[in-house]
Amino acid sequence: MSNQTNPTNTYTVPSVSITTARTGASSKANELGMRAMQERAYAKRGEQYLLIKSPPASGKSRALMFIALDKLHNQGLRQAIIVVPERSIGGSFADEPLSQYGFYWDWRVAPQWNLCNAPGIDEPRVAKSKVEAVRRFLDGDDQVLVCTHATFRFAVEELGIEAFDNRLIAVDEFHHVSSNPGNVLGNQLGAFIARDKVHIVAMTGSYFRGDSEAVLAPTDEAKFETVTYTYYEQLNGYNWLKSLDIGYFFYTGRYVEAVEKVLDPALKTIVHIPNVNARESLKDKEREVNEIMHALGDWKGIDPATGFHLIQTGTGRTLKVADLVDDSDLAQRSRVLAALKDPAQKNNRDHVDIIIALGMAKEGFDWIWCEHALTIGYRSSLTEIVQIIGRATRDAEGKEKARFTNLIAEPAADQAAVAEAVNDMLKAISASLLMEQVLAPRYEFTPKNQGPLEGFDYGERGYQEGGHNIGVNTSTGQIHLEINGLATPQSPERRAFARRI
Repeated sequence: MSNQTNPTNTYTVPSVSITTARTGASSKANELGMRAMQERAYAKRGEQYLLIKSPPASGKSRALMFIALDKLHNQGLRQAIIVVPERSIGGSFADEPLSQYGFYWDWRVAPQWNLCNAPGIDEPRVAKSKVEAVRRFLDGDDQVLVCTHATFRFAVEELGIEAFDNRLIAVDEFHHVSSNPGNVLGNQLGAFIARDKVHIVAMTGSYFRGDSEAVLAPTDEAKFETVTYTYYEQLNGYNWLKSLDIGYFFYTGRYVEAVEKVLDPALKTIVHIPNVNARESLKDKEREVNEIMHALGDWKGIDPATGFHLIQTGTGRTLKVADLVDDSDLAQRSRVLAALKDPAQKNNRDHVDIIIALGMAKEGFDWIWCEHALTIGYRSSLTEIVQIIGRATRDAEGKEKARFTNLIAEPAADQAAVAEAVNDMLKAISASLLMEQVLAPRYEFTPKNQGPLEGFDYGERGYQEGGHNIGVNTSTGQIHLEINGLATPQSPERRAFARRI
């Protein structure tokens, strides 16, 4: 990646390449079938409140299976409820024959209790049937249920926190929780902790929320025992992946014309198109997907079994493309999601070639063969960027390189300023991959000379316009850092998120 030229202009911009040691340590299994991170987490299985901070692809889902099964069989808990942010992630908790690899029990989820596979979107009107399913599960004898954050919120509101006594609640992508009073899931978890009659396992692949909100109140945070497994340990412990490339590329004109220059059909790729309100968007998401597919080759129809589009390239190869953007046909969308989550295809490299998404397939989405995460449009949140990078950092046989490319509209600035801004952003991304803090954010990144932040101490001389300012908030432990050349978003929506870096 670092040797590629800019798709439409004559100059290049900085990129960074992380080379791994390939020790194999993070992939080796012990006598119970646990990899390094999972063994570390399992050692804390007796904790009532457990936080697992571990990067994408480190095996958090299976670690939770080991812990949940022990709590069900040895610690007296009645049931386990697994809560994920979106339906596509539910496949990560499908049945696993853990006893084949040395563990004491197998992981089983009865089909009717994986509510991520149930039809219908998670909104109050449609979700009533899912809430009723949660009620039936709590009244029954089956042990494991999987549902979305939304379904769980509705169920708690309807059934009350007492209905969940003596059960394990496992929350995947825990950074969605916030101590802000407006965060419903955060308030509910606070109530569960106050009642103190459930066990909670919290899992996150991001070491911060990406905004100024703490995930939990300090008093609740103190009750959690923490297991930390860093990106450094994870990447260096792989068997196959040699390097991770991270780069920013700029274009002029329409992004769909620039995509062709950076989208290599030979690489397994997830393409995230821009939000409809983004500067880069063409304001017609279905047309954008169609133009991307047209750039790949000639459309030959849709596979009736999977719902994947079949695209024939100029070399005669047929690509299988999953469209997660078009939501006009819910049956078709469910067919595509089911095909992507099919556990029988997890290790099949040829199952799908390219996935095009908008808001989905960012966090917790498990596709081990992904080699390239191509993201179009400015992303103001480092948490989102790190999550997207994580889609490409899974280890798989024969997969030696992974890359993240952010394709954004060329800013109105000279080349040196742009290069400096991108270089600063690459440093921030690289640093964030190694950060271990998750429950209370510690860093505030803002553009240069934006001004002092309230509550921060900038030393004896105070905040200096044009100076090298570092501020410290002694009450929260946060540090304010300014990044020279980082552009301030111009739209009201972007400005509202400007500090979520």
